[in-house]
Amino acid sequence: MPKNIGKTDRIIRIVTGILVIVAGVVAHSWWGAAGIIPLLTSTLGFCPLYTLFGISSCGRCAIEEKPGKSSSRLS
Repeated sequence: MPKNIGKTDRIIRIVTGILVIVAGVVAHSWWGAAGIIPLLTSTLGFCPLYTLFGISSCGRCAIEEKPGKSSSRLS
């Protein structure tokens, strides 16, 4: 899986995930479980929705890890 989430995006996702989980616990709601999604994507550094829309917030790592975009080519 190529990484497509940058450092700032990861921090935002971690904070958002924690806040959603805490809000769910405080409100006694299962909606807090939705906070697992941003935590999981930030941990993996990969967002499937970004892939669908061709988005990457990780400029350097997205270029380095894309298939066919390696700097060394076989002749």
